[in-house]
Amino acid sequence: MTIAGEQQQPPGGAVTAPAGHRPGSGPPRFLDQPLLGIVSMAAFTLNEHGRINHWNHAATDLFGAGPLQAAGRSPASLLRLPQEHRGAFQPEAFGHVWCGACMVPRADDGEPAEVGWWVYPIGPDGAGADGAQGAGRIRLLALAADLRRLREDGPGLAMDDVLVAAPDGAARRAAGARMLRVEPVLGPSGGGPGHGDGPLVRRLAELLPAAGAAATEAVVARVLDLGRPAVSLSMTLRLPVVPHIGDMPRALRIRPRAALPDGADGDHAGRETGTPGADENETLTFLSEAGQQIGGSLDHLQAARTLAEVIVPRVADFAAVELLEGVAADSAQPAVDLDESAVMRRVAVAHNDEPGRWDRIVPENESLRVASGTPFVQAMRTGRPVHIPRVDAALTARLSAALGGRDLRPLLTGRDLLVVPLIARGRVLGTFKLLRKPDRPGFGDLDLAMVDELARRAALCVDNGRLYRREVQVAQELQRSMLPADPPEVPGARVHYRYRPAGQAAQVGGDWFDAFPLPGRRLGIVVGDVMGHGLTSAAIMGQMRTAVRTLAVEDMRPDLLLRQLDALARRLGEGYVATCLYAVYDPVARRCRFANAGHVPPVLVSEAGASRVLPVPAGLPIGVGGEPFETMEIPVQDGSRLVLCTDGLLERRDRDIDEGLEELRGRLAGPARPLEDTCDDLLDALATTAPADDIAIVAVGLDGIPKDDVAVWELEPEPSMVPRARAQVAFQLAEWRLDAVGDTVQLLVSELVTNALLHGAGSIVLRLIRGDALLCEVYDDGQDMPHLRHADATAESGRGLQLVSHLAARWGTHRTDGGKVVWFEHRLPR
Repeated sequence: MTIAGEQQQPPGGAVTAPAGHRPGSGPPRFLDQPLLGIVSMAAFTLNEHGRINHWNHAATDLFGAGPLQAAGRSPASLLRLPQEHRGAFQPEAFGHVWCGACMVPRADDGEPAEVGWWVYPIGPDGAGADGAQGAGRIRLLALAADLRRLREDGPGLAMDDVLVAAPDGAARRAAGARMLRVEPVLGPSGGGPGHGDGPLVRRLAELLPAAGAAATEAVVARVLDLGRPAVSLSMTLRLPVVPHIGDMPRALRIRPRAALPDGADGDHAGRETGTPGADENETLTFLSEAGQQIGGSLDHLQAARTLAEVIVPRVADFAAVELLEGVAADSAQPAVDLDESAVMRRVAVAHNDEPGRWDRIVPENESLRVASGTPFVQAMRTGRPVHIPRVDAALTARLSAALGGRDLRPLLTGRDLLVVPLIARGRVLGTFKLLRKPDRPGFGDLDLAMVDELARRAALCVDNGRLYRREVQVAQELQRSMLPADPPEVPGARVHYRYRPAGQAAQVGGDWFDAFPLPGRRLGIVVGDVMGHGLTSAAIMGQMRTAVRTLAVEDMRPDLLLRQLDALARRLGEGYVATCLYAVYDPVARRCRFANAGHVPPVLVSEAGASRVLPVPAGLPIGVGGEPFETMEIPVQDGSRLVLCTDGLLERRDRDIDEGLEELRGRLAGPARPLEDTCDDLLDALATTAPADDIAIVAVGLDGIPKDDVAVWELEPEPSMVPRARAQVAFQLAEWRLDAVGDTVQLLVSELVTNALLHGAGSIVLRLIRGDALLCEVYDDGQDMPHLRHADATAESGRGLQLVSHLAARWGTHRTDGGKVVWFEHRLPR
């Protein structure tokens, strides 16, 4: 592709390479002349520290940043590159060429540009560069093109550096041509300048800083050695046809396929060996189909296994894929530099011999260390395939010793060996090795080009699968860490959870549920669903759950809690949208209060087995705003069951939410069963094993606290009521046979009652609740919340709450609709 602007040689410079080129073949030809593409191309170079030391005018046009703004900065900080592509521009990854595409926001207006990249490491010694934009050595050359512009206007066309068609999308569309895809690829590599490379050499030199002829030649030679820049074009064209009678004219005849030797396998012969009968169209078809199969899985190990399977027998008789242990286990980043400690794992083996033929010599899932002198390490260190046309006995012996001493002679001796590195985003993932039997033609030029392209695609699929798996693991771990581990144990209620994540890992979502004790032996229950899926939704879910717990401690009405949660979500950002149902169960009053924010309503089952969907007000989702929330309060009988869930349980392709809700109600009706069995039955009956959305179920048994375990006194706000309160508490503790804690509890009660009398207002209510611990609450109508304070040695007051804090197991305060409550808990003897 030749790089040009409005004219053939714009200020941005020009570079030439084949358009639509396939690696390993010569440039496309027309009228016996090389056919080249002409594209405007940006160029910049990096020094040994990964800093920009040259920036051409075309780079300013493409990225929206001028030379002064770019000089001395790293590409990642200047261009806001996607995280997965930054490694190709980092000094530690300067060992491998990278070709790919990504979206890059322009520095001036933030508009995204679709950029195709050709990134060439120049070598450890670099090339001296003393251009105007800063001295230093060139360690990396980056070429870039606007793929959106290429798709719209197409590349220009040149024949032997003579422009024959300018980029003109309108003219092409008028002629019936439509560009479908433009992808940056690498052209032929190695061998120095060849026929058709003259324009590339001349234009590439114009892109480089004024570094002298020797330095420029070194950079150009490095580019030619690593692979000419090229683009792969897919387009449709309406081509008029004319009839022809008789034999096909000589110029249009297609070369026939070579006859197969006697006994040759049609799957092996001519078409893939680079022999005169090879069919390049079949090669392209194979690459397309193989790429689809390899990329059909988001499991990086499955992608590696598919790579071996598609190669045999079409390309080779034996294939083995070996990944670095850290890549296979996804426990470390892909390697930049390899040393003697590198461990690899053989993750896939495929061959066309009898099953199990090579299981003992090269078993799958085996870990191995490879010596530095082997072709396998050579391929990974150089980033280039290693081709050995015939493996002799001496090489077989060395490889056998390097791979653990196994006798590899039956597998290797006399065969054609090709070792290809798997490199993605500038980092080494591993290798795959191919073998052909002696009775089969060796790997030809077309085979080498095809395997090189297949390796590039497969490495990207493996790395994408690894990155995808890591993101999913992070999202799942984040989600698990933010969901409750065990249900709380609270008097008067039993809680059971069930959670089933979405069947597709990519659908890790924001469903959450929680149950937590509230003051006064009450129970808070919440179920919610953050809009969307993925890591962001899981993170938002964690924030929502934490916020609900924090707000619930303030003991506000359910509708006020949702209002506060909604305001918080809108302050955090537009993406914080979730449905939420919040309920508070009071086992003493035997009442339940609900507030809803667009969530699925709950189902209440009476002790007799009658079930009904509660008509809680629907409300708008959290984060939308604009409408108030409502609190609904209902009485509940002891022995009732309350079931809350997310829409993943109810909604399926063949069933909407209302139908699912009715089915849920029907399955809950009937005699009471253990809550864990109820949850399991709902999952078995209403959910699939691989649901499209997360499923959360919270089932609560509403048992109530026996009335004999609760004592309440209304106290007159006068000094004489303090000793009366102590006497009443002493009598009640004796009734409960808790005389052992009587003195301490009486002392603490007198402190709280005295505080209410001196610092509170209105009527005073004292309540004791017996359970696994003794809870004492003192209510008054005052709004001032008591707090601990430091009392001087001579102070006559201020030590009451310090005494409570010291003697009680827990204590606290919270507001009520009409005042406040101060409470403490005291442990009971076993």
